[in-house]
Amino acid sequence: MKKSLLTIALLSGLSTATLANQAGDFMIRGGLTTVNPDSGNAIVSLDGAATPLSLSVEDNSQLGLNFVYFFDSNWAIELLAATPFTHDVTLNDPQGITDSVYGIDLDGATLAEVTHLPPTLSALYYFDFDSALKPYVGVGVNYTIFFDEEFTTTPTAAGFSNLELDGSFGLSFQVGVDYEINSNWSINASARYIDIVTDATFDLNDPLNVGLEGKGSASVDVDPMVYSLMLGYKF
Repeated sequence: MKKSLLTIALLSGLSTATLANQAGDFMIRGGLTTVNPDSGNAIVSLDGAATPLSLSVEDNSQLGLNFVYFFDSNWAIELLAATPFTHDVTLNDPQGITDSVYGIDLDGATLAEVTHLPPTLSALYYFDFDSALKPYVGVGVNYTIFFDEEFTTTPTAAGFSNLELDGSFGLSFQVGVDYEINSNWSINASARYIDIVTDATFDLNDPLNVGLEGKGSASVDVDPMVYSLMLGYKF
């Protein structure tokens, strides 16, 4: 009986050691990542004067990737990457200005599409409970690059052009958990907040000679929640 108990204890210890993160471990994860902006309604200004128009940014899902390097069983560093995200930018026109001026109701319409990459470098702290379930928290820094900013067909016909969005630096905070299937494979779920603020500028021409033109701008607090469900492999 004593030998049996000793054998069980040894096997249990080996199992725990197998599941423990160790210094020098490297993990690659891949799976679904959703960027859910909380942009609210960013007021549109024309030549510096506020208008009743506003912008909001819709969510998008893409293939997410991240890479994790462990310094020990608790501390790790993570790089978040992904295929480019493409978001619809919605124009909000509660007073029907575009309808009265252009005869086109753009309230709730897709004004433009923008593409971005949000690479984020984070320090992670894992809570080591000697089990296959390994929760962690993280803090990091993000740089978001915007490109391929384009107005859709109808706003272009109404005189909108030359859309540009500035890049953004900001902090990132996250919580997550790895469930280790075995010493190599794991399932990961995470949620993170990223501080993304961008200044959008565009030109509004006057193709219909209605006297509405100028340089448009809006400060957009994208501030998304980013949710990921991934499969990981540890070397």
